[in-house]
Amino acid sequence: EQGPAAHGYTEDRRWTLARVAELVARLFAVRYTPAGMSLVLHRIGYSPQVPARRADRRDEAAVTAWRRESWARGKP
Repeated sequence: EQGPAAHGYTEDRRWTLARVAELVARLFAVRYTPAGMSLVLHRIGYSPQVPARRADRRDEAAVTAWRRESWARGKP
């Protein structure tokens, strides 16, 4: 199974619609917007997946600081 890191996305190991659309464009020379990619993925049976639980090494102080700073500015 090839994940995001196998395709150069090493900063975080999650697939986003923009990343999937970029990979499809690179591999198949077909371009989709993130919304269009969402429709294609739903049509072929994929659905969004999110972690069932929080990370074991979550730094609550860093999360609280991020929320305070980011949400004060508006949408992150």
